[in-house]
Order: sequence, then C-alpha cells, then structure tokens
Amino acid sequence: MVPETLTEREALRQRCNEVAAKLDKAVPLNKDQMEQVARRTLEDAGLPEGYLGWAMVMLSSAFWKDAVAATEPSRRLFLLPHCLKHAEGCPADYDQFGMDCKRCGACSIADFRSEAEAQGYRVLVAEGSPVVMKIIVSGYVDAIVGVACLNVLEKAIDKILLAGIPCMAVPLLSSDCRNTSVDEPWVADMIRTEYRPAVAKTRSYVHLMRAAADLFTPDTLTRIVPPQRSKDPIVIPDGDSPLAGIDPIAATEAIAYDFLSRGGKHSRPFITLAAYDALSGDRCTGPEGAEATTEISDSVRRAAMSIESFHKASLVHDDIQDDDSFRYGQPALHHRHGLATAINVGDYLIGMGYRLVSREAASLGADTAADLLDNLAAAHMRLSEGQGAELIWRDSLDKRLKPIDALKVYALKTSPAFEAALYSGIRMAGDATEYVDAIRTFSRNMGVAFQILNDLGDWNGDSDNKLIAGGDVLGGRPTILWALALEALDPAGQEELLATVAKDSTLSAGERIATVRRLYRSSGAFDAAARLVDKHQARAEQVADGLESEPLRRLFYFLVDTVLERPSEPTTPDIPLTNISTLGTV
Repeated sequence: MVPETLTEREALRQRCNEVAAKLDKAVPLNKDQMEQVARRTLEDAGLPEGYLGWAMVMLSSAFWKDAVAATEPSRRLFLLPHCLKHAEGCPADYDQFGMDCKRCGACSIADFRSEAEAQGYRVLVAEGSPVVMKIIVSGYVDAIVGVACLNVLEKAIDKILLAGIPCMAVPLLSSDCRNTSVDEPWVADMIRTEYRPAVAKTRSYVHLMRAAADLFTPDTLTRIVPPQRSKDPIVIPDGDSPLAGIDPIAATEAIAYDFLSRGGKHSRPFITLAAYDALSGDRCTGPEGAEATTEISDSVRRAAMSIESFHKASLVHDDIQDDDSFRYGQPALHHRHGLATAINVGDYLIGMGYRLVSREAASLGADTAADLLDNLAAAHMRLSEGQGAELIWRDSLDKRLKPIDALKVYALKTSPAFEAALYSGIRMAGDATEYVDAIRTFSRNMGVAFQILNDLGDWNGDSDNKLIAGGDVLGGRPTILWALALEALDPAGQEELLATVAKDSTLSAGERIATVRRLYRSSGAFDAAARLVDKHQARAEQVADGLESEPLRRLFYFLVDTVLERPSEPTTPDIPLTNISTLGTV
C-alpha cells in the first residue's frame, strides 16, 4: 500500500527521516532489522501495516542520504523505470541497457533524465534491471538513486542496500506498469542531492566484491596467473570453429582462461577475501576499503582464485553430466568445443586450482598451504560423492526418494564450496582451529538452504542455464521437492508422480511439467521446502550468533541475507557490460 494523499506521504516520510537520523550509520541494517524499525515507526504513528514496504523504502533512503551526498554525481547512477513512459505511441527504442528515450515530451522521463545528466549522473532507463548490481561491482558507480515500483524496491533492499551501497529511491504511486505516476518534486529533490565530500561511515562489502570480480578480468588474471603456453591469453573467437588456427598444445589453457573470465557472481572468491579481511584487520569494509583491497597479497588472491577454479571445473563437468545447453547465457563448453575437450578443460581447471595454492607455500607458510590443500581436497571429494549420488539416482529405475536422502546429497554437493571458501580465508589470517566446527556447521546449513532455494527457483526458470521451469524434473535430478511430494501424496498420487518420469511415459515435456507442478502444489511440497529453508537459515544464524569476532559474525550474517535470497519472478538474461561508460547518453 502507498499512502493515498501527498499530505499523508509527506508526513510519513518526515517521520521516517527523524527515525533514520537516530540510527547507527556504522553498519547497514539487513532487511529484517529495517522491517522491525519500520513496524515500530508505523505503530507509533498509528498507521496501517500495509504501509510497511513503503516505510522501509523511506527509511532506507533516509539512512543512506548522507552517503549518497558524499558521492560525486559522476559516480552516481540514476535509475528510471520504463513504465513511466506514456504507453500510447512512445517512440523510444530499446537496446541492451534499456530504453533509449527520444525526449518527445509525452512523459516525465526525459525531464528527469535531462536534470540528472546536467548534474553529471549516469542514467539507465530499465525495469528492475539485474545489470545494476553488475555496474556497481564493476566499479562504474558508487551510489544509486532511482524510481521504481514498490515491489521492486522492496527486493532491492536485500540485494543492494545490504551490501553497503548508498541508495535512495522514490516509489511509484502504482504498480500497473503503464502510465504510472510518481511524486515528481521528490524525484527532483533526490536528483539535486548536493555533493558534500565526507568520509564514508557505513561499512560496505562493495570493495571486496569488486576485488573478487577483478581477479577474473583478463588483465588481472594474466598478471596473477601468467599463462604458461603463450605470452598473453589466446582469445577464443565465436563461430563454428573457435579453435581453428590455435596451437593444439596451447588450446586447453586458452579455453580454461576464457571460461574463467566469462561470467559468474564470483561469490566464492569474495567469501575467501572477506573472511581473510574479517580476521586480519577488517579494513576492506571500512572507510579506506578501496585502498585496503589493493594491499591484499597476490598469494591470498591466488588462494581465492583457486576456489573459483574448482567451481568452474565442477560447472563444466556438471553441464556435461546433465547435458545442459547453456552456461552464463552462452552455449555450454561441451556444446561449444566438444565433449572430450570439455572434460579435459575441467580436469585442467582442477589442476590449476591446486597449483594456485601449492606454489604459495613460501609466502603463505608451509603449514598454511598444506592445511588449505587438505581442506580443498576434502571438499573436492565430498562434492564428487554428492554428485555421484545424484547421478546414480538419476540413472536408477527406482525414482523413490526420502527427504533425508535428498538433504544428504545437498549437504555433500553444495556445502563444501562454502566451507572451503570460508576456511581458506580464515586460515590465511591465522590459526583456524577454533572456527572449524562453526565453519562446518554454518556451511552445511547454508549449502542445504541454498540448494533448496535453487530447487524452488528452478520452477521459475533460469536465464543463464536451464531456460525452462521444471528443468530438474526433465533432467531426472533428485530434489527435495520430489522427495517431499512422494512423502506427502497418497498412493495414487505417488504413482502418478512416478509415472511422469517413467521411461515408457507418453507425456510431452510440457505435460510432465504441468503434472508435476500440480502434484507438488497439492502435496504442499513447495511450502514444506520453504519451511526447510527457514529451518536451516535459523541454524546458520545461530552459528553466527556464537562467533566472538564481530567482523566475522557480520560477514556470516551478510552471507545468510544475500545467499539465501527467496525465489521471485524469472530474471532477465545476463547483460554484457560493454560500452557501459556511455550510460550517461543511453
């Protein structure tokens, strides 16, 4: 709900400003904390709970206003929704970055954009764009001001604000997505937020995110991990014969480097760098964060890169085993280069991951390097056991599955990556003995919850890889949803569910998905799976509560809040960041 009159909106916004002024700006609030403050604010004002989302956006904007003001306008991104356009006869075209406004005068988009560009902002006209976070992490802007419908802004609180990215917003007055309106004077005032140089007060993970992403840019990758077969990485061209003319001896290395640099969220190397920083001074999230990240040694960086190398290897092999067609919005490696070559590149990436650590014994210390290698090897073996269990079930004629068995597979498949990333960072900062149990318990619950959310998200589709909803069913993969449905359905329902994946089934892919979706809903599998996510999240938070190190406890909570993102509508495809510097004229 949005307060109906401007007077009501002004009064509630002023109250939120007063509340935000009393909040500690040192650490960003997570969504739950912001919700608690918003609820109290509404209760004190005698206003309905339906205004909760609107109040949270107002509180967040007030919380970050000083930080936005401390950001030069040229480092701010102004985000506008295309639904502000006049729906009839809008002449604007769309490109990869959003709407190319023609300044026709039919709506307020051009006026807002002109004002922002005059101030030096970069401007993007899009809707709930996934490219925004990429722009932030890539280092093009340091703050966001924007206009969006309320449900988009509520989701943004988790993704953007929690990371410590200064952000202000004005909600649209409706969510109809056509001919919408907004409190235009508010938008104008937001754009005109005066630049006031100041030292940042709020801790932020943005600089560590950027450091993790930078590891896999071609220049940094080449510097930290110099190619052995050529002076510079070989560029793999698009086309039907991408390896034509490339030295066969150098081809494996070239494909591996290309795949490492192509995509991904780089969450695992981020976790390693953040865990290391948390226990070695906690400088990278503070006011000097940008400078502090440059002081992280190349040995620590290589260890963080090793986690990504193992992860990318597992993706190559997983895509082969599941015969997935796409990865990062492009043909999967085995479709692009052939099955045998893809298997070999995956093996190369595994060897590369171990070498990135083993060659750092002198700088990290022999004991530290040995501990890292042992932990990585254990994680690698457990992941293979989990993947093996999944493959054996997939290829079995008996498709019955108990929830406990599905959860065991999840713990083996997903948790080792979290554990290896956390342990590596903590161990490089010093003795990790006191944290071993916490790391293992936290990672297990995070991994299980993450995989369940992945299963739920599979029913919304996946823009990068599995392009249709229900891909796990069509691929014959064991999931907690399948197990929960079998457990809850009556015998007739169980047989109908099992029949959808029987080899002699005459149902089309669409009919199978529709049948399974119906049975999942009738059995309550979706709701039961969501409750399991809550259960494992609570256990992970309990581990975080028990940590004595405040920086590490903050990181654990940040991971809970960002990794365990609840599924929403299908995402839009990955957008390359080519020519992003021209955003001001989009």
